[in-house]
Amino acid sequence: MASLFVIQGPDQGLRFELDAEGTALLLGRDPGNRIQIHDTEVSRRHAEIRRVGEKFLLADLGSSNGTFVNNERIEQEELASGDQVQIGRTVMLFTGPGDSGPQNIDERVRIVGTAPALAGSRIVQSIPQQEGSAIFTPAVDAADNPWLARARSNLQVMYRTALAVSHTLDIEQLLSRIMQLIFEWVETDRGCIMLVDPESKHLVPKVRRDRHREQGQERMNISQTILDYVMREREGVLTSDAREDQRWDPAASILQQGVREAICVPMQGRYDVVGVIYIDTLTPAHRAIANAPRRFREEHLKLMVAIGHQAALAVEDTMYYSAMVQAERLAAIGQTIAMLSHHIKNILQGIRGGSYLIEMGLSDHDESVMRKGWQIVEKNQNKISTMVMDMLSFSKEREPELAPADLNQVMSDVVELLQPRAAELNVALTWTPDPSLPTIQFDSEAIHRAVLNVGTNAIDACEGREGGKVDLSTKYLPEQNLVQITVADNGVGMTAEQLPKIFQAFVSGKGARGTGLGLPVSQKIIKEHGGRIQVESEPDHGSRFTLEFPAVLGGSVRETNISNIPED
Repeated sequence: MASLFVIQGPDQGLRFELDAEGTALLLGRDPGNRIQIHDTEVSRRHAEIRRVGEKFLLADLGSSNGTFVNNERIEQEELASGDQVQIGRTVMLFTGPGDSGPQNIDERVRIVGTAPALAGSRIVQSIPQQEGSAIFTPAVDAADNPWLARARSNLQVMYRTALAVSHTLDIEQLLSRIMQLIFEWVETDRGCIMLVDPESKHLVPKVRRDRHREQGQERMNISQTILDYVMREREGVLTSDAREDQRWDPAASILQQGVREAICVPMQGRYDVVGVIYIDTLTPAHRAIANAPRRFREEHLKLMVAIGHQAALAVEDTMYYSAMVQAERLAAIGQTIAMLSHHIKNILQGIRGGSYLIEMGLSDHDESVMRKGWQIVEKNQNKISTMVMDMLSFSKEREPELAPADLNQVMSDVVELLQPRAAELNVALTWTPDPSLPTIQFDSEAIHRAVLNVGTNAIDACEGREGGKVDLSTKYLPEQNLVQITVADNGVGMTAEQLPKIFQAFVSGKGARGTGLGLPVSQKIIKEHGGRIQVESEPDHGSRFTLEFPAVLGGSVRETNISNIPED
């Protein structure tokens, strides 16, 4: 099945399947698109892909920043497997419908010893990896050998492609892509890539490809002797089962179908051999009798040695990247557990203190003590609720539930919730709505939570400061098709060193009082709406947070210039 695999950008690692023939698949930021890209430099309806038979046509829809295929801007382009599609800062690798790799590979590839069919096969030539680099140093005039000139040129493409797909956790997709490239450059009939199993240290077939579909069910027999030689000597070999001497009787040599030639090269990485690449081809009987020239030559062997080395580097990068991602995930899990345990412990201590006062009031029949204890318990219950909701919002990938709503009314509800906290800390709270703000489409509950988090932080920043105040306002920018929510305070402010860290999870300036999830959650919500948060702050002079996102009027989707604004 054809697909787009994101190799760079905010959605890195996602794969979008392209399976609807005749239907235009829209790409862009808008949640209604079949392929939604969370990239602020991508237009809401940026481009479309339409399948016509086995072809996939990519067309730009008048986007602000353009659509590129292999670094060239296009209006419409037919995609070929391996093409790199770039929209905004997002780069995707297109894989065609026939590039998915075969199933049940173990049943179709067999490593054999000295079988009768292979008894006459011998090594014709071998080349170490170092000589494979000679493929870049012309040994013949390109005009005399057009194939070699094309191969050298295409090898550079293979380098770029291998680098592009190396940072993916799907190693079988990587191997399938490498095998496809080999079939584009070498006139081979069959091919197989085998990797060394880390436990058994044995070669295990991973990908097989056949040029002719009718031969796809034929089992591929690969000599264990040849594999052992390639792995031990770390050399690429060219083998043939033809007997090249004067005593050879051509008629007697054609035991089955003809003459089989094969190339087997090591996948030599930085430190060790990670596997082998095997390809072979069959010269039919009538051509063998007519003394047809070999189909594999020294140039093919050199090219395959070079490809084997680059394939090994790509495989190693993929393995290292997978290990690195796993290590980062484990580290993040450990950090999350440690931080949450710390915050939960503080909350439980508060609940215990309140419970103790309640018990004391019950024993002494003192209602005032019981009321004070209950207020402490209730306050810590709210902390638990806030922390759980922030955790859910931060960890879950979600699409905003867009619906027409009054942003000023949502802001009024937020201000109403902030009033008790502001009064408790003796902070003046003002609210200035923009009367020109129309009804727009947004996720009212999510925006409510985002503003509430920022507003709570602003009030806490003014705690203990004489004349502390927090100003909230909205603003509609019709020319830019944007709405802005501003939360400004005259609190403690932040230094230049603190600013880059405020949107990192579990980083809090409140010490034990904060979870460090409020601002990351707010940023995530605004980004899900295609917007951003801008911050201005100065120590002892306060901070200004501006939450900005596109204004979607009614049921329409309009383009905005926010894609041209660099992301913070």
